[in-house]
Amino acid sequence: MRIACLGGGPAGLYFAISMKRRDPAHQVVVIERNRPDDTFGWGVVLSDETLDNLAANDAVSAARIREHFAYWDDIAVIHDGVKTVSTGHGFCGIGRRQLLLLLQERARELGIELRFESDVPDERIDELRREFDLVLAADGLNSRTRQRYAEHFQPDIDVRACKFVWLGTRQTFNDAFTFIFEKTEHGWVWAHAYQFDADTATFIVECSEATWRAFGFGEMSQQASIAVCERIFARHLDGHALMSNANHIRGSAWINFPRVLCARWSFDNVVLMGDAAATAHFSIGSGTKLALESAIALADYLHSEPDMASAFARYEEERRTEVLRLQSAARNSTEWFEQVERYLDLDPVQFNYSLLTRSQRISHENLRLRDPAWLESAERWFQAQAGNEGSARAPMFAPYRLRDMQLINRVVVSPMAQYKAVDGCPSDWHFVHYAERAKGGAGLVYTEMTCVSPEGRITPGCPGFYAPEHEAAWQRLCDFVHAETPAKLCAQIGHSGPKGSTQLGWQEMDAPLPEGNWPIMAASAVPWSARNQVPRAMDRADMERVRDEFVAAAQMAERAGFDMLEVHAAHGYLLSSFITPLTNRRDDDYGGSLENRMRYPLEVIRAVRQVWPAHKPLSVRISANDWVGDEGVTPDEAVEIARLLQAAEVDIVDVSAGQTSTRARPVYGRMFQTPFSDRIRNETGMATMAVGNIYQADHVNSILMAGRADLVCLARPHLADPYWTLHAAAGIQDGECEWPAPYRAGRDQLQRLAERGEGWT
Repeated sequence: MRIACLGGGPAGLYFAISMKRRDPAHQVVVIERNRPDDTFGWGVVLSDETLDNLAANDAVSAARIREHFAYWDDIAVIHDGVKTVSTGHGFCGIGRRQLLLLLQERARELGIELRFESDVPDERIDELRREFDLVLAADGLNSRTRQRYAEHFQPDIDVRACKFVWLGTRQTFNDAFTFIFEKTEHGWVWAHAYQFDADTATFIVECSEATWRAFGFGEMSQQASIAVCERIFARHLDGHALMSNANHIRGSAWINFPRVLCARWSFDNVVLMGDAAATAHFSIGSGTKLALESAIALADYLHSEPDMASAFARYEEERRTEVLRLQSAARNSTEWFEQVERYLDLDPVQFNYSLLTRSQRISHENLRLRDPAWLESAERWFQAQAGNEGSARAPMFAPYRLRDMQLINRVVVSPMAQYKAVDGCPSDWHFVHYAERAKGGAGLVYTEMTCVSPEGRITPGCPGFYAPEHEAAWQRLCDFVHAETPAKLCAQIGHSGPKGSTQLGWQEMDAPLPEGNWPIMAASAVPWSARNQVPRAMDRADMERVRDEFVAAAQMAERAGFDMLEVHAAHGYLLSSFITPLTNRRDDDYGGSLENRMRYPLEVIRAVRQVWPAHKPLSVRISANDWVGDEGVTPDEAVEIARLLQAAEVDIVDVSAGQTSTRARPVYGRMFQTPFSDRIRNETGMATMAVGNIYQADHVNSILMAGRADLVCLARPHLADPYWTLHAAAGIQDGECEWPAPYRAGRDQLQRLAERGEGWT
């Protein structure tokens, strides 16, 4: 094959090397517009795994690269005058310039033609496509090739919020990968610093756009900008200067990071690689790793597949998964730094933990493997904050207090509809279901949404709080749970609104009943879907009646013996239909602005708070994101909703999302709704509960230890295993959980098996 590699960075050079290694007959030329030793970055970070992949692909270049690596195992975080160090992280770095020179040397040895200072204008790209069998577009972040064929590649470029400048220094930071946070007269400025050779370190300075503007960095020369950064970080630089290698750029050289993602990576005989195809934020240091491993993969497939189109398809299929995984981690990391001022008031222990776990690639138990001593000290700190001085149990087993309700741990059995009530009355099914989960070790057990009136039911199988027999059935459950377990019980009350009069959950979810439908109402006459009934728009008399039904339900829950109450104002039900503009089309005092849309839900919540005992906590469940962009409730607006709930004496907000419209397009993943809880908690100071695809003890502990929520709710895991909490405790070898006395023999066997690394099936 005749191959042209556009771009002489790591991607282009290493692909050229990989192709020649597989077949020396290939004619490969690398075309680079800069000089051989020009480079505008400083250090490159790689992992041991990537080094092993390089060695298997080309042992010669891998050995040379390894000779120039700087290794470090620690991460240091300097915040609020405290330096926190954790170990076991295993990084290695090399200067970008050194890496390029080594790859250039290896390329020449293999007979690859290197053309430097050779610019390729747009029209020349078309000529190269005709001249060569394959054109590799590794021409970087601002790829001309990607832009030339944009209609085919369909790039999506998301310019991120923070400003940063890539600098270097002779202060090597040779003891750790170091993050430094400094509070200045214009706001917070932080640095990412790491050694990459014997006497040089990368020093990336980053700040918010507002801070950047306040300093006037955009109007400064590079040297003036560097002088300010040297002043900000003077006590960490120990007299060493900061250096730029971007002198070819006019101005201060500060930029915003662009996240690049392309719908397609190939067109005809042109294929994208490296930053031209996808970018990963510098805060997770994986851009060069992605490029090198992509080069290996494409070279493999070009020699294993029957034709170029098949090779491109396999390359994209394999590498896109890895790229998206890393981009997801990079997005989490990027957003953490963009929002870092939210966390800077955290205790240094919790701040350090939050930083280490920001991308979700490092979890609680993974930290234990890396640095058990540091994690144990952090767990002791968390338990001490919870009033459990001297304990080193995992965060999920820390006690928690809301008003006078004391929970033995932070695990919550989330509300899960059972559809087994008869005329609104909970049955023996409900008794067994909730009793089993209370015996299973969770600190707090929720009922499913219990409806405040017959017409407020979602389905004919939903339970209620509107008849004496309902109260008696719920009281039977409360009495048993309080007598036999340490768990507390929360009653969730709500009204179905526009999603009422529908089929049981295991029939057709949210679909109207085949027969026997009852009238429904909502904030506006907006149906849940084209198939559902059009609800009656509530008038003032309706509002007063429903408000009083919520109050009566709350009083019934108190008499039944519940420890906590939650008002359901999420998921498109009646109160939610007022909150979201997707279904609230009113033009009176209850529609339009957020203040107006919250007016009626707050009226109900305040009325409930008045009758609910002062010593018992009140929660509200919200949908913090309608998943339809600015047309619905956004995470920004959710923060304001939480502030309004705080003012209404709500103690904790149960932060869910979505289910307010059939138009919603959620972004799923592990713990995918936790960021909304995180934001509300750390911007308002209000206690929160996190929900949504949380299913491991590791998830629970990570969320709590990072300060992203105060309680963690698990739904489906508790459907699959009523004893999830007790089993999770055994899995992490926590022997302090209280088991029901008749079950202790089972506990002992489970703990013995766990100690041997076994389980039961």
